[in-house]
Amino acid sequence: MNKLDKNRIPRHIAIIMDGNGRWATERNQPRAVGHQAGVETVRKITAECVRLGVKYLTLYTFSTENWNRPAEEVAALMGLMLESLKDDLLMKNNVRLEVIGDMERLPKEVREATLKVVDETKNNSNMSLVLALSYSSKWEITEAVKQIARETRDQQLTVAEIDEELVSKRLATADMPDPELLIRTGGELRISNFLLWQIAYSELYFCNTYWPDFSEEHLHEAIANYQSRQRRFGKTEAQVEEESKK
Repeated sequence: MNKLDKNRIPRHIAIIMDGNGRWATERNQPRAVGHQAGVETVRKITAECVRLGVKYLTLYTFSTENWNRPAEEVAALMGLMLESLKDDLLMKNNVRLEVIGDMERLPKEVREATLKVVDETKNNSNMSLVLALSYSSKWEITEAVKQIARETRDQQLTVAEIDEELVSKRLATADMPDPELLIRTGGELRISNFLLWQIAYSELYFCNTYWPDFSEEHLHEAIANYQSRQRRFGKTEAQVEEESKK
């Protein structure tokens, strides 16, 4: 913790929270127990991000592909979502809840409870906790393309006006900065259809630790690793060094 540069804390951290099921299986427990343990980690990491000064924390909570899991596991996850929404973590830490994803696919009870918390916390200002629920990046980009196509058809846009900035403004994350740091736990080395547009220049950090075991110290290690890198955005190392002296 003492090694972190407080002036270079990522403004936006995205996390693929992987390993809940394997964590439980290795302990001869039902997968639902791993998801419950994962919720406790969410509480710890959210509070620590607030303390560090992170402004956006986006968690890959439930992907579009997760609907293909066994029905009993999906039901357990939805029930866990309902329980976790009753937690006072957000109000206690002055955190605003935001959601990205295809909310229409969620059970009505979960959708309404989620939107209720979004409304109740909308004036909180320490940090935005963004849950990617029933989310996939391909779905998000496809929806953005459909919207742009409709606007072009209705002559609200011309083809010449379509650029990277306009596409970004049609994504679910339009009001957020892109993540500077993407963390994936659980040992897998892939992005799994998460924020593909937004992480074009994010620093990627993979660790073998299962999400239920991911601690504040693991978060510090990820941020320290991020701070050890030079972010060049296509420029040369010499150019970046020269600009840092100005």
